[in-house]
Amino acid sequence: MTFNEFNFKDTLNQAINNAGFTEPSPVQKDSIPLILKGNDIVSQAQTGTGKTAAFGLPIIQMMSGNKGVEALVIVPTRELAMQVSDELFRFGKTAGFKTATVYGGTAYNKQIDRINQANIIVATPGRLQDLLKSKRITINPSFVVLDEADEMLDMGFLDEIKNIFTFLPAKRQTLMFSATMPKQIKILAEQILDNPKSVTITKKERTNTDITQKFYVVADYERDDALLRLIDYKNPNKCIIFCRMKKEVDRLSSYMTSQGFKVAALHGDMEQKQREHTIRSFKQGLVEIFIATDVAARGLDVNDVSHVFNYHIPFDSESYVHRIGRTGRAGNKGEAITLVSPNELRTIKRIEKDVGAKLVSEVIPTRQEVQSRKDSDLLMKIVDTKVTPSAIDMVKTLQHDIDIVTIAHLLATIVQEKIDVKGKDIIGLSQEEIAKLIERAKNQKGRDSGGRNRHGRGRSRGGNRGRGANRSSRGGESRGGNRRGSGNRDRNRS
Repeated sequence: MTFNEFNFKDTLNQAINNAGFTEPSPVQKDSIPLILKGNDIVSQAQTGTGKTAAFGLPIIQMMSGNKGVEALVIVPTRELAMQVSDELFRFGKTAGFKTATVYGGTAYNKQIDRINQANIIVATPGRLQDLLKSKRITINPSFVVLDEADEMLDMGFLDEIKNIFTFLPAKRQTLMFSATMPKQIKILAEQILDNPKSVTITKKERTNTDITQKFYVVADYERDDALLRLIDYKNPNKCIIFCRMKKEVDRLSSYMTSQGFKVAALHGDMEQKQREHTIRSFKQGLVEIFIATDVAARGLDVNDVSHVFNYHIPFDSESYVHRIGRTGRAGNKGEAITLVSPNELRTIKRIEKDVGAKLVSEVIPTRQEVQSRKDSDLLMKIVDTKVTPSAIDMVKTLQHDIDIVTIAHLLATIVQEKIDVKGKDIIGLSQEEIAKLIERAKNQKGRDSGGRNRHGRGRSRGGNRGRGANRSSRGGESRGGNRRGSGNRDRNRS
């Protein structure tokens, strides 16, 4: 089956092609036709099965393009909100749709401005409830998605979710996605869904046992320093660094080149000829570091990649499995390293659950630790190096003016300058700090991810792009007068 069989409009097909999608995943294949027919659905599918496209593509297909918020997606955490928003933006930008990301820790006025310009909102429960209860916003979405419902239950958001639905129109199409179906989620589904169709997907994909998987917790501003330090310490044979966006690939490529590395960059804007040349250079060892986006690296087959680095945590578990699968090939051992910020630890735990593997927490080596390893490697290299006739002649010439011990000291100084480790001594969090964060995340209930003193802002996507002229009005037609009054039922229960 291909995406062409869904008969999406041209702008959406273009977005699908740009994303590099070829055939729908099981959850997409089962969910999209039901959603296009106007059904409410409850889907049991894990993260990384393609859920965002499963609901995002049919919703964008049915959106009318009228002014105002047509679609609302509710997610448990700030990180997931940003990921889902980015993906929906990719799907909708060719049609001119704009997205807004709403979560705690940002100024209300800025978020309200973005909501007023948006067609699609992706929000966490706490901030969304605040905005609705205070009457700062009024929205009438035709489509409502509850993503990772069981995660929201675990975080203590059930009351907020029920309250949010009292502010939503009774005439709507509601889609619920959850990895598991505990009793409370089933009860919630009965309250907010109208005669839903069920979709159940069992994810079986697992990671290669030849790959050691590690993560390092760093502040966002430390990512470049952490990456350099780890590459210095690990000394990979060949490595791939994965980035989320093309502009990140370009920036990081320039930075790594300025630090003296042989780097090749690969992303979707490259011509096929340039892409082939870049991959060939990497395979032949002409470059040692390959920096790429997920889409650009699909189909990349290089057997001697020793390390994969995730500059940012990938958008979903499926991408994670694909990324780290570039190492540990053809019977070789590999190492996958992910840089995460402190507020992304829950995402790491979710990936562990989805892929069935343990990601080991480690600490970035100190400058002195890296220097000691480099000095040790240098000594081994000196001992194993064969003396050449030209080197003997050079030392004889120097001995006319300098004693042999001083010559050795001078040569060692020249060599050592080339392996000096730069940067600050301590990068990232210690094991004790990481353990405290993990414990705090376990104990945190009923609060939005990310407080006021954390990094990140609410975002809107799409700028001032105009809307496409040709748009289906299918959304309005597929939700006729037989829709339910569940919004009113929720109000009576509250």
